[in-house]
Amino acid sequence: MTSVTPRGTSMPQQRANWPFLGRATTRVTRAQGAYLYTDDGHDILDAAGGAIVVNIGHGRERVAKAIARECERLTYVVPPWSTPSREALVEELRQHWLHPKLTRVHLASGGSEANESAIKMAVQYHAAKGDTGRTKILSRDVSYHGTTITTAAVSGHPARKKGLTGILQDFPSVPTPYPLRCPLGPHHPDAGQYYADELEKVVISEGADTIAALIAEPINGSSGGAIAPPDDYWPRVRKILDKHGILLILDEVMTGFGRTGRKFACDHYDLVPDILVAGKGLAGGYAAIAGTYATDEIADAIVAGGLDVMFHTFGALPHSCAAATEVLTILREEKLVERSAEIGERLGERLKRDLSNHPHVAEVRGKGLLWAVELVENRDTLERFPLSAHITNRVVGKGLAEGVFFYPGGTGEVRDIICIGPPFVIGEPEIDRIAKTLTSALEAIPS
Repeated sequence: MTSVTPRGTSMPQQRANWPFLGRATTRVTRAQGAYLYTDDGHDILDAAGGAIVVNIGHGRERVAKAIARECERLTYVVPPWSTPSREALVEELRQHWLHPKLTRVHLASGGSEANESAIKMAVQYHAAKGDTGRTKILSRDVSYHGTTITTAAVSGHPARKKGLTGILQDFPSVPTPYPLRCPLGPHHPDAGQYYADELEKVVISEGADTIAALIAEPINGSSGGAIAPPDDYWPRVRKILDKHGILLILDEVMTGFGRTGRKFACDHYDLVPDILVAGKGLAGGYAAIAGTYATDEIADAIVAGGLDVMFHTFGALPHSCAAATEVLTILREEKLVERSAEIGERLGERLKRDLSNHPHVAEVRGKGLLWAVELVENRDTLERFPLSAHITNRVVGKGLAEGVFFYPGGTGEVRDIICIGPPFVIGEPEIDRIAKTLTSALEAIPS
């Protein structure tokens, strides 16, 4: 993360006790709509929605009041028990958001916990049916699924494994469908077939009867930067998984709840997973909550096998559930998912118009309000800048100095990805400011 201080921000002298490894250089004291405000009143356009979390915008009084009401009624109740706020959230999810096949809801504190729960469920499902040898989880070589030991291990994110490799399990991985960098050629018409074939090769070499599930993002989030697979990729993958009895876990922690212009990114492909994980947009940054959503088949098998799905201590906190229900209701009432699609298309068109011909821009890509700009040293060969050039930090830092926050993407090996994921409430002034500031920020790239 960049350490540049926005213009006008004053920082108090303090010991380096927050964050853990160093002193924070940006101090935010309030937020409203799509803007953050520093302690001396300067604004920062939150073009990243924090960590691509904020959807309904900052400072919604309705959500604050919903949290306050619930805190007055209940504080902590163990997750397996029922409360009115938990019941209301489950009803909202099932009535308005989840596919009818996804009937079971498990709530955790964040995406890492929710993905870990999904992995456990997949392994338990097979164990309950007597397939105790199915313990492997397939993942993709450019991906991010969390910071627990298991989710870090299964992620294709070398930068976030540094110093941990000695304790991380080695999971088999398959190539991420990356049209720009397909070995057959950029955006090759057979790219979908190629990447599906590569998946099946790994399944066969590992042994299908040893594999519990594939975990993957339907549209890659920040690790690769809004990479959408070829249209025929997911239908091919689903057939391969079904043929070999392998479950599909879709990680929509970042892309769920309207971020890509649909309720879920998998809706772009008419794809229904066995287990869905989605969290950031669930409460839009107002509370720590994420969900693992599964079919009756998964849950019934685990129960029949005499197994249990363990809860996390702070999963389904009553006030978090109240916040999430209010956020989801606002998304529906104000048609903000549809707005994400509409305003996102305009943002994408503007970014492509302003940046596509830049000598260091390899691609501008995205859906809804999840966009990314991939920067390269040579756009003809797609050769990346050396890691030592710190291009991402330079660009994000310059943008922040000019009052716009972009999200740094990449995995270390895949790098110099600038991600954009603003609140769904932005309008034309914000689109203009995002495009102009990012164009200016690219001047930080050394010539």
